[in-house]
Amino acid sequence: MTSNSLLSAAAALALVTGLSAPAFAQDAAPAQSEAAAPAAAAPASDAAAVQVTPAGDLVETLKASGKFTTFIQGLDATNLTGLLKTNKNLTVFAPSDAAFATLPAAELEKLKTDKTAMQKFLLHHVINAPVDSSKIQGARGPVPSGAGDQILLDGSDEAGALKADGATIVQADVRTGSGLLHVVDKPLTAGAGDAQAQAPAQAPAQTSGTN
Repeated sequence: MTSNSLLSAAAALALVTGLSAPAFAQDAAPAQSEAAAPAAAAPASDAAAVQVTPAGDLVETLKASGKFTTFIQGLDATNLTGLLKTNKNLTVFAPSDAAFATLPAAELEKLKTDKTAMQKFLLHHVINAPVDSSKIQGARGPVPSGAGDQILLDGSDEAGALKADGATIVQADVRTGSGLLHVVDKPLTAGAGDAQAQAPAQAPAQTSGTN
């Protein structure tokens, strides 16, 4: 799988602009400006603590941070580094090393030993179009990923959190020389956003005892 597998920017943008508005949007305040784009409800975790500063192209920026070694190693092993360095209109959802730690160890090791699976996994974190946070806020819907499947983008949270496949964007809109970077608190998994939305609410645990 190469850069030819990436869907056209026009197709991606068409889906982005067609994201469905959430049910509460009629009464919600207008979307925040791009200057206030970073997610407001970032979880207090090591993954959320990563702050990235633009330092060249997408790959150079990730390397300069020093917090994305697993992601970069995967790109190098699957010949995707050049794609992220040379394409100018990509959007990448980048899990930090702390975010990758949320994957079961056996699942991560399986990916590392299967380059085809790893390549598809990483391409699922890429959109072949610029999708900044202003396109996600106040909307919810799928966009095509570089893997040929779909990423569910969700900005319908009333607290302001922005999500991709259920992962929270902890730093949005890092503009690099070869595209837009969003840092996420866990790796994206196709269908995870829908599964999270459809999961029934958990009832409070019952405690037993006598009066």
